[in-house]
Amino acid sequence: MKKVILLGFVSIVAVLLVIWGPDGRDLYLLQKHFENSNQAAELDGGPWPRLSDVCIACHGFKGDSQNQRYPSLAGQPAPYITAQLQNFASGTRSNPYMTPLAMTLSEAEIKALADYFAKQRPGNNASFSPESSLREKGRTLVESGACGACHGAQLLGHEGFPRLAGQGFDYLLAQLDNFANGKRVEATGVMKTIASAASPDDRKAIASYLASLATDSN
Repeated sequence: MKKVILLGFVSIVAVLLVIWGPDGRDLYLLQKHFENSNQAAELDGGPWPRLSDVCIACHGFKGDSQNQRYPSLAGQPAPYITAQLQNFASGTRSNPYMTPLAMTLSEAEIKALADYFAKQRPGNNASFSPESSLREKGRTLVESGACGACHGAQLLGHEGFPRLAGQGFDYLLAQLDNFANGKRVEATGVMKTIASAASPDDRKAIASYLASLATDSN
């Protein structure tokens, strides 16, 4: 259908070139820009309509969320995204929006989404300004807790472990609280141990530090 539309557009532009001369040339250049942009979009995320488009409202364009409540998916390891979508679908992890959405996805669609977001370049959490003393406390806690052992040296994620750097403050704090009170679980139990051992103020400091970390250090 899109090819038919593009061919029709080309034909119209050709006629306008004859009628309008130089003005038609500008329209031709616009058409070429439209065609090139369309091809680039298809290479990036597949033919329209793209499955990933449904994620934009909460997770941002190409998974780069600037809402502190919703996680950025850009740059998250594909195995982690795959596991979380499967967890939502099975009920192992619950969310009023993600659970029903994940339940409609096939394994092929889950893989496609995971691969798409994994290849996107993560952006910094530009809309968050940390309190300096809280950030410093968080840095100390993160380093002493050896979070980089699982989440990578720059906390940008690794295999089944998510990117923490630059995530939304509210989202990070909510997940730490959920691990602490048992609302969220993971197979090793490590996150529950870490989160439940931290005080509410400690968890707030950790979330503040992680949210403020740059994602372009690698």
